[in-house]
Amino acid sequence: MTATETSIATARVAARAAAEKIAQDIVALDVSERLALADVFLIASAPSERQVNAIVDGIEEELGKQDLRPVRREGRSGGRWVLLDYSDVVIHVQHEEDRVFYALERLWKDCPVVDLQLGDDTSAKAAVSSDSE
Repeated sequence: MTATETSIATARVAARAAAEKIAQDIVALDVSERLALADVFLIASAPSERQVNAIVDGIEEELGKQDLRPVRREGRSGGRWVLLDYSDVVIHVQHEEDRVFYALERLWKDCPVVDLQLGDDTSAKAAVSSDSE
């Protein structure tokens, strides 16, 4: 089983919203074969708590335009690692230090990378850098 087209489309909208807020190293992983609870993990980072929260606001605003609301939101008050759970798509926006420490890409390195169609090499760079660690 692979991620559904709906999940991939949601991840792409969220990734574009994150990119507009200057998110770094945006990558999406198809976790559908490994997890029953989600199809896609979208991961992005920022150098400050304020930027993490701005990215989260941008994602929620864009997905809200499609009548999508997170079923769960964790970590908003700290601004270090915010998790937005949209059921089939789980979005992780992390402070860059926390992203290096927790290394989600390394934990899920056997999962296929989803093409986010961002028009740059943001997701490819993240995939390559996680493979070299």
